Amino acid sequence: MFSISLKKLKLLQQMKNNIYTTLGKCCLFALFLLNVSCNNDIEESNQQYPQLNPVNQDQLAGTWKPILLTAPDEFSLDVPVATTTAAYKAEINEIKSYQSNITNDQQRIIKYWSAGGVLRWNEIMQTLVARHNRPPYQNQDGTYPTPTTANPFANPQFPFSNPPFAARAYAYVSAAQYDAMVATWHYKKVYNRAAPFVVDGSIQVLVPKSTLPSYPSEDGVLAGVTVEILKLLFPTEIAYIQEKADEQKLYRIISGANVRSDVEAGAALGKKIAAKFTARASTDGAGAAIGNQALWTQLETNAIAKGETPWLSLDLPVRPPMLPLFGNVKSFLMKPADVVANRPSPPPSTNSPQFLTELNEVKKYSQEASKEHMKIVTFWADGVGTYTPPGHWNAIANAAFVQENFSEVRWARNLALLNIALMDAAISCWDAKYYYFNPRPCQVDSSIKTLTGVPNFPAYVSGHSTFSGAASTVLSHIIPSKASKFNTMATEASNSRLFGAIHYRSDCEKGLLLGKAVGNFAVNRATTDGAE
Repeated sequence: MFSISLKKLKLLQQMKNNIYTTLGKCCLFALFLLNVSCNNDIEESNQQYPQLNPVNQDQLAGTWKPILLTAPDEFSLDVPVATTTAAYKAEINEIKSYQSNITNDQQRIIKYWSAGGVLRWNEIMQTLVARHNRPPYQNQDGTYPTPTTANPFANPQFPFSNPPFAARAYAYVSAAQYDAMVATWHYKKVYNRAAPFVVDGSIQVLVPKSTLPSYPSEDGVLAGVTVEILKLLFPTEIAYIQEKADEQKLYRIISGANVRSDVEAGAALGKKIAAKFTARASTDGAGAAIGNQALWTQLETNAIAKGETPWLSLDLPVRPPMLPLFGNVKSFLMKPADVVANRPSPPPSTNSPQFLTELNEVKKYSQEASKEHMKIVTFWADGVGTYTPPGHWNAIANAAFVQENFSEVRWARNLALLNIALMDAAISCWDAKYYYFNPRPCQVDSSIKTLTGVPNFPAYVSGHSTFSGAASTVLSHIIPSKASKFNTMATEASNSRLFGAIHYRSDCEKGLLLGKAVGNFAVNRATTDGAE
């Protein structure tokens, strides 16, 4: 972790404060800058959130429909000891011992984690994605190495968290957290063990008092489930991830919100639930998404056979295309037939007048870039070293959810809906990209100078547009009062790729439509999951 000056820290914190008052472009630009500037310094850059204190605790969330679990009680949880036992009283005394001499570092972790565990883990995810969103550098012979889980510390380290990988990562973490929270609320009601501050009124409570039973601890469950998923996704970051989990569990005890057995039981339950998600991840097809030289050659040959200009990598030396088989990855909500059914109609033929018209439009934007367009291109770029377009929409969602003061379980549910939609957007978009294998504008006309980096995969349809259409659809359902803002953002994100001269108009317009269709799968689930 690096340090930043006090002056810069205060400036970044002030920008973060703006998020609570508006979701306009300026504050979102501040949010973007904050995440890019401090993506290795999570704690310092996120101290201004209020403590989570929802009015509605969603007492009946234990009856909501899980995503992967067959039922909230699929995995067992031991009966807690009674609050009258000597063992429990010893745990009460542990809290008092901590509170008699709270250190500055302990105060820091209380302030940090009391904003909400789902929120904080999502921000940590954004940081991990940004750290690993770096394409491998070529070998001396001009080939490119591939990160591998078999040796994650080798050069290049695993993973390369490009947009499809990131979308899948956000989805697995959020979906597992949601199922874990549903199970937690179920067992809280089953065992109904009072919080330590109810059992012993002399305990000081350093966070808002919850009316929920304390066993198992939701923070313990979140720590347990998230660590296991992140260990799979980011194996070189295990020490960092475990440090964060240990902080989260300790904060609940120091703050007087939970006794140790609440937290440990939660962590054990979280690990059991994580195992089901990690088993799914190992068989969802993502490991084979890179393809091989025979596949890459066949895609090019197929396009030529149709009389079209095939996409070619513009990297030097030529880089293999990014995850051409990601369209085959197993979705949480869509069947393979749904992906095919929602595949966009073909783009304009590279030999057609419409294609030439769109190509000339791209060229005009590249030659006549306005200041306003450049701001839009920069804001939505989300390229190498960032949290990617899916992460950008997670940051937007977090800014909106903080204002709504959701309960922990509803935070988890809403981010799960968003992120499984974003994963499905990646699947559907990559299916279309490699089905049509359409060239980038600057490949067809080398005089076109792009205003942002050129991604190493085919043009049709735009990933930014597809991600944004899906995200805006889900978020508009969750917070209807902000639907107009979310849809405006999605359109701007889509247009940014046209303004940046890396996509044709049809890429953007059809991508938005595809994203909205994908997002509706998540909206349909939302209307039947019991939370509404």
